[in-house]
Amino acid sequence: MKPIAIKSLKIAAVVGIGMLAMRFAGPKLGERMDRMFEEASEEFPPKWMFVNINAIRENTERILEAVTSEPTGAGAEAA
Repeated sequence: MKPIAIKSLKIAAVVGIGMLAMRFAGPKLGERMDRMFEEASEEFPPKWMFVNINAIRENTERILEAVTSEPTGAGAEAA
């Protein structure tokens, strides 16, 4: 085999093993990170950013619902 083919097979094997490891360890790691995140103080910057991003997302959803809802009586008269 050519050296490039051997190198490609080694890289593919490492990537495959990594994917299998993440498949098995991922859920446990996710639960641990969630628990650590909940236990962090309120001033912890990632937690502060997460809370603010969720608030922005909720506001955006409310705005989109208001914009896409059926027009009111005043809006129907103007159209």
